[in-house]
Amino acid sequence: MDGLIWVYVLLALGALCAIWAIGIERYLFKVRYQGIKVLPRGADPIRVLHISDFHLAPWQKRKQGFIRNLIELKPDLVVNTGDNLGHHEAIDSLLDCISPLFEVPGVFVNGSNDYHSPTFRNPLSYLLKASKPTHHNPIDTEKMTDTFERRGWLNLNNRSGALRVQGLDIGFIGLDDAHDGLADPKTLSKQAAEVGLAQFMVGVTHAPYLKMLEGLTLEGAKMIFAGHTHGGQVCLPIKGALVTNCDLPTEFAKGVSEWSFGGKKSWLNVCAGLGTSIFAPVRFFCAPEVRLVTLLPQD
Repeated sequence: MDGLIWVYVLLALGALCAIWAIGIERYLFKVRYQGIKVLPRGADPIRVLHISDFHLAPWQKRKQGFIRNLIELKPDLVVNTGDNLGHHEAIDSLLDCISPLFEVPGVFVNGSNDYHSPTFRNPLSYLLKASKPTHHNPIDTEKMTDTFERRGWLNLNNRSGALRVQGLDIGFIGLDDAHDGLADPKTLSKQAAEVGLAQFMVGVTHAPYLKMLEGLTLEGAKMIFAGHTHGGQVCLPIKGALVTNCDLPTEFAKGVSEWSFGGKKSWLNVCAGLGTSIFAPVRFFCAPEVRLVTLLPQD
């Protein structure tokens, strides 16, 4: 009888965890605040709104409302690290809710879900190895990216660009989605040369594979923004993330960390994102987030 009671206890505990992860936590959208002393001495602070991994579906009105209100944070710059879409019919909903942010200078790269809508896969498979992208349901990516560009955001998918923000000339170098094999690190040297007169260099990538971080750092990026990991999505107390879906160590699945490659250093900010695949609508000890990172001058 005692053994049966423990079975009931475990079943009840599992049910409560599922209710929390599926029905509550994935709707607890957060803004995470961080300050990093990385800008040249004497520069004015720059408030960067880092958005990522919306995985938006047309029916997700609560998430759309949260995105629409992000303009109230009054950022100086928006960095969008991809996986905006989570359904092939979500583009109009995305462009509608994100439109207030077009009033702010911005840059973006794509994730694999911006090219192909998701398909079902066993969620437990993520514990064994990084997932492989599927290419069964192409999305009208150009409708999204053309609108982003027309509204003034820089496309950094294996491209560079430059913006003047808060009086500082910032050069951007970027990579398309490494998880989908679309990143081309060989372009980084050319990109860096194109923005070589910038006072400060920023790297942008969707998936923070170590090779991408190394390439961006060696080409002069002092600050790197990435998404993709979902912060682990399902985490454990104390231990944190179980996976990152790439080769980034789990302790760096979200937030800020410092890196060094070949004698050059950079800061990495990983955003855990706002969404999940529609086929795995779970967040556990990893609330959905955007990040407001204030870049500060060095001492």
